[in-house]
Amino acid sequence: MSAIVTLKKGEGRTIKAGGMWVFDNEIDTIAGSFTNGDVVIVHDFDGYPMGKGVINQNSKIRVRMLTRHVEQEIDEAFLRMRVKNAYEYRKDVLRKSEHASGQALPERTVEVIRRGLGNLDLSYRDLSSCRLIFGDADFFPGFVVDKYADVLVVQCLSLGMEQFKLTIVKLLKELLAEDGIQIRGVYERSDANERKKEGLPKVKDFIGEPFDTDVEIVENGVHYMVDVVNGQKTGFFLDQKYNRLAMQSICKGMRVLDCFTHMGTFALNAGIAGAAEVTGLDISEYAIEQATNNAIRNGLDATVSFRCANVLDELPKLAEAGETYDVVILDPPAFTKSREATKNAIKGYREINMKGLKLVRDGGYLATCSCSHFMTQELFVKTIREAARSTHKRLRQIEFRTQAKDHPILWAADESYYLKFLIFQVVEEK
Repeated sequence: MSAIVTLKKGEGRTIKAGGMWVFDNEIDTIAGSFTNGDVVIVHDFDGYPMGKGVINQNSKIRVRMLTRHVEQEIDEAFLRMRVKNAYEYRKDVLRKSEHASGQALPERTVEVIRRGLGNLDLSYRDLSSCRLIFGDADFFPGFVVDKYADVLVVQCLSLGMEQFKLTIVKLLKELLAEDGIQIRGVYERSDANERKKEGLPKVKDFIGEPFDTDVEIVENGVHYMVDVVNGQKTGFFLDQKYNRLAMQSICKGMRVLDCFTHMGTFALNAGIAGAAEVTGLDISEYAIEQATNNAIRNGLDATVSFRCANVLDELPKLAEAGETYDVVILDPPAFTKSREATKNAIKGYREINMKGLKLVRDGGYLATCSCSHFMTQELFVKTIREAARSTHKRLRQIEFRTQAKDHPILWAADESYYLKFLIFQVVEEK
């Protein structure tokens, strides 16, 4: 018999709204014996059954919900259903159109995609590299699986999913095989600090047989070599896929500055779209080396170049030297990973946007984003407005975008909505 977790009166607002977390201070009593990682039943204060989840006393997120149905057995059949639902969602929303962004792709992009995929149906191209499981948004709390060509990368950040990890990987490989997609290797990148909060050690290792972990992928017609062992997060930022694609229609013939370029993703999308000159900046020498190699791989090294620099220091130097750009792209790391640090993050985002705006010529374009869910849409927009006012720039919004569709946003699970991406024209009143 599962232990029963009973909430305090007036608590449980998150799960009642459709969320997945029960915090330690929301719990009144726990009846029955259990060990951390066990599946428990959650009741409201009056005994009404709220569902089942996994308990962990090491974490402030005391219970991570798995299902609203208390009669549901958490077994392999349940996991297969959840994995299948996640996979079918990707097949449905990512295969609809070759022009998934709602815009025509540049001719060179289409040409490179066709060459890279051979005779494969282009309507399925986005499944070649995508996020197959996205944590709470797919009802796998704290569990992520990314697919890079024929390799899977797993990240498990919760005790509740740790016990199911190998089963989920097995089920996912079986589903992919049914569609003729063979996976040659699986690597685990559970090396984030969040593991410590769950009482788990960091893990960075193969699941199954070792394999060559340098994986070439094609996204939006751009070829990248992904290092799944040493790259950030799981090796590559798939969430900006369609935001990078959106920039292709703007950058043709332009002089472009890509800040915090990482592997050169926005810079290379600008280059393949026909930008006249692209410069990418990043503080990491390893990232610059990867980006440079990717430019060579795509035959773009004549127009796309990279250099190692601290962006916050470099932008004022460029402004002082009188440099201006047709397009400035700001894709900084998260300036805050906690609610308490949001105030300082606001200052950081305001500063970087002010410095970026000073380099955009009148009539040029600014693309700017935040990847922290604590930096809400409203707060981010307010911060950009303040930056524009401080630099005496007038902004005309072209697009507001979020993360790619394979990173779905589950309403009531605020952490699943984290990426905000805005494109502006910097206009001069005449």
